[in-house]
Amino acid sequence: MKYFTIFLLLLLSISSCTENDDVVQPIPSESMYFPSNTNSTWETKTLSSLGWNQNAVQPLKDFLIQKNTKSFMILVNGRIVMEEYFNGHTASDTWEWNSAGKTLVSTTTGIAQQESLLNINNRASDYLGTEWTSMPLAKENLITVRNLLTMTSGIDDTNQLVIKSNLTYLADAGTRWAYGNVFQKLTDVVAEASNKTFETYFNEKLEDKIGMDGFWDFGTIYTIYHSTTRSMARFGLLALNKGKWENEQIINETFFNESISTSQNINPSYGYLWWLNGKTSYMVPGEQTIYQGYLVPNAPAEMYSAMGAKDQRIYIIPSKKMVVIRMGGASDPSNPNFAVSGFDNALWEKINAVIN
Repeated sequence: MKYFTIFLLLLLSISSCTENDDVVQPIPSESMYFPSNTNSTWETKTLSSLGWNQNAVQPLKDFLIQKNTKSFMILVNGRIVMEEYFNGHTASDTWEWNSAGKTLVSTTTGIAQQESLLNINNRASDYLGTEWTSMPLAKENLITVRNLLTMTSGIDDTNQLVIKSNLTYLADAGTRWAYGNVFQKLTDVVAEASNKTFETYFNEKLEDKIGMDGFWDFGTIYTIYHSTTRSMARFGLLALNKGKWENEQIINETFFNESISTSQNINPSYGYLWWLNGKTSYMVPGEQTIYQGYLVPNAPAEMYSAMGAKDQRIYIIPSKKMVVIRMGGASDPSNPNFAVSGFDNALWEKINAVIN
């Protein structure tokens, strides 16, 4: 009888464990959401479902208004958690990306390479023809497409108007990092390689595939993309997913990973026209100073960003499956910086109060 009782207790124990295991099975992680290309529907997610601090939202909004923001969005797993418009700006209004649009050029260049139309390790002159600069030919021949992607062409950055007479020699390609507009020649590289205008190729291979709604302004000094805030968020979502949109790999993951990795040993916080946080040092536009520490100390170290003048921003935080968008006027009108500014650190202090 004693052994029978022990046996029954053992069976009950096993049964109890099995039932408990059924109860505590982990809930599958939330799927990544991609908005439709054919209608305006976009799934949302509440702050409370994420356990975020609702009390910190209004201080964030007050800061954004104070800093001349027109729109602000946060996506988590592709779903909208915050979408705010200020100062008369609306969801249907377009705004300039400024240099944040460099990442669109980088991505389009990568697509052209995966289609075997070009190779970024080839000389830029293979696509632009010889004497596209005013440099000695031997120096011009050192410049590769990759140098244009990494801001290491060696071309004098004193004058940002990209015309031949201004494209003069300052250093051998690959030996100097300097932020400048010569990256615009990549649009000519893609156009020559694809035998289409850059905008046509971009629309076919990137914009239309992910449902963006913007347009390019090819000015004499700047090449600038304009779009709605949600269109910028779509590209941010593509970037979060390493170039994949739903079931289609728009830009191959290998190239995208190169884009968001240190691209040269001069400015470790720069990839292929993407800005990288969490590196040991960084440089900023218009200077040759090397600053120690993270690009944005208050932001996650893993963050990579598209950054444009007047504080146009796409922040990507992979571990949180999060995309943050900011569009608007310069946070400091007296200093409409080219890309990096102290605004980023101040903004992330406010964001952290909400999400942590």
